[in-house]
Amino acid sequence: MESSDYHHALALLDWQIELGATEAICDAPVDRYTVPEKTQAPQKPADVAPVRGAVPAAPEVDAVAEAKAHAAAAQDLDGLRAALGAFDHCTLKRGARNLVFSDGQAGAPVMIVGEAPGRDEDREGRPFVGRAGQLLDRMLAAIDMGRDHATHPVYITNVLPWRPPQNRDPNPDEIAMMRPFVERHIALAAPKVLVVMGNISAHALLGKKGITRLRGHWTEAVGLPVLPMFHPAYLLRNPAAKREAWADLLSLKAHLGDG
Repeated sequence: MESSDYHHALALLDWQIELGATEAICDAPVDRYTVPEKTQAPQKPADVAPVRGAVPAAPEVDAVAEAKAHAAAAQDLDGLRAALGAFDHCTLKRGARNLVFSDGQAGAPVMIVGEAPGRDEDREGRPFVGRAGQLLDRMLAAIDMGRDHATHPVYITNVLPWRPPQNRDPNPDEIAMMRPFVERHIALAAPKVLVVMGNISAHALLGKKGITRLRGHWTEAVGLPVLPMFHPAYLLRNPAAKREAWADLLSLKAHLGDG
């Protein structure tokens, strides 16, 4: 089986599990009317000692606490990338091809936080490289900025480093698991301004939803000025919103000029 077929099949399996599928269909039909009902197992007396050699149930892992510990231990961006790569509690990792960590220049005054990787990002291992990324590059160039701009660079990451199956929205548990890594990423990159693009990133960092209401209004998170904006993918679907996006870009440029 080719790698692409494997990842597609795994993504479909994850999707079915999320919908509540608990067992596969058998090769032959089963007559449920002839299957004997399961009898309830007798209760184990409290005074009976456990069977020697029995394997105890594994304790439930607090994935968010583990994420906080892994993120806090990272002393630089390379260490944070390694910590994310070693973090196995997020099931999205199993169906993704690549860890999508960042792009642009670390230490740039502007850090953009997007939502989650798509197909192109998953393939290349970099954020914002598909059609939405190409639009983002044009938007930044319009205000004399860019990932590799000589004098006005930006640094780019996502809330999630792995692509969700079928490009679905991340669920609250996945966002909660990744938030410690995002916050540590921001601390290590040390930007002056954050731009959060889309509902997912606004929810993760601001605790609020409704990007059409939030966009364009400066706020604060993790000790930094934050400008919420439409995600470029939204602008591709709704070209009329580019007027508001342009106003937000001018606001970002003016804010940096005032600083």
